[in-house]
Amino acid sequence: MIEREVEVATPDGSMKTFIFHPETGGPFPVVIYLMDAPSIRQALKDMASRLATAGYYVMLPYTFYRGGPFQEFGMSDEDMHKRRDLMRTITKAGIASDARALLAYADDDHHAAAGKAGVIGFCMGGAQALAVAAALPGRIAAAGAVHGGGYVTDRPESPHANLAGMTAELYFGWADQDPGAPREHIAIFEKACADAGVKVTIDFMEGAMHGFAPPGGARYHRGASEKHWERAHELFARTLK
Repeated sequence: MIEREVEVATPDGSMKTFIFHPETGGPFPVVIYLMDAPSIRQALKDMASRLATAGYYVMLPYTFYRGGPFQEFGMSDEDMHKRRDLMRTITKAGIASDARALLAYADDDHHAAAGKAGVIGFCMGGAQALAVAAALPGRIAAAGAVHGGGYVTDRPESPHANLAGMTAELYFGWADQDPGAPREHIAIFEKACADAGVKVTIDFMEGAMHGFAPPGGARYHRGASEKHWERAHELFARTLK
């Protein structure tokens, strides 16, 4: 497995990005791997690497770069406040711009395959993955959102209200008892997808809390996490290979 750390130029600066892909057998379909609020850490790198072993060119960007240099965060109150402030630096337009920059970088790397790409995000990255799919319908063929939130709101930019023109197939690993994504929003989102002609699969992860996917965390739920892996492999194999 090849793991590289690069700087990707964007209209807003330089975005540290970790790239994972097999040593031989490429070029590989591109999957953008959007971090959760705790930021990039070994657990997330291990997850990106696990996906890459199945034959993908996985790009894990530090999307907080507009707020300062790369850093890893702990669970202290000070770090929690920093993370909350940094989350406000990411907008729908900004994450779409970041995705374009990532794909442009991949287009110049012979290890990465041209054509359809995928995106998957965790926590805050879930809604961001949907924003990328909405902004790049000609390129993004699959989008996953895992224990995210804010999919159905009363704001004009709500993901469920911005599905028109999206061509990506969607997958959700929906956490149980998540205030940001209550269970009753599933039916609303499914109807919005049906109205927009968007194919979607939603797994409601009974008993799994927000943050269930990354191993090692207090909320890790092995059953739900492994189910999201199964679905993600199915989704990307079907749409990108």
